[in-house]
Amino acid sequence: MRARIVAYLAAFAGLMAPVAFAAPATVHDAWLRALPGGLPASGYFTLHNTGGRTLVLRGATSPACGMLMLHRSNTEGGMARMQDLPQVAVAPGASVRFAPGGYHLMCSDPAAALKPGARIGVTLEFAGGGKLDAVFAVRGAAGR
Repeated sequence: MRARIVAYLAAFAGLMAPVAFAAPATVHDAWLRALPGGLPASGYFTLHNTGGRTLVLRGATSPACGMLMLHRSNTEGGMARMQDLPQVAVAPGASVRFAPGGYHLMCSDPAAALKPGARIGVTLEFAGGGKLDAVFAVRGAAGR
């Protein structure tokens, strides 16, 4: 009897666990800029929302980065600055480009695997639990 109760509780707990779903999106032209000396790397790509509702990118993870954060670079009053972002919204049918000088992923504590010529897995995480796995090509400091 006790074993049956434990089995029911385990099954119920499994039903209550959060379930990740594939986000209605595509990723194009994904690459990471590796810098020498363990400096933070930047990730660039184009994110296209293929769904009918606004998609909210809330973060990203990769085994090649100690931490992977959403950032935006901009220039105000002649001063360049970088801003940490909590999220990036993409309207239905629209695309957002993550590119040098704008939105980007910031990879702190890059792993040794992050070297030009490598291909690195990145998981994009969306509001509501959606996830999207992508492969990023690693390029050198000049973007090649």
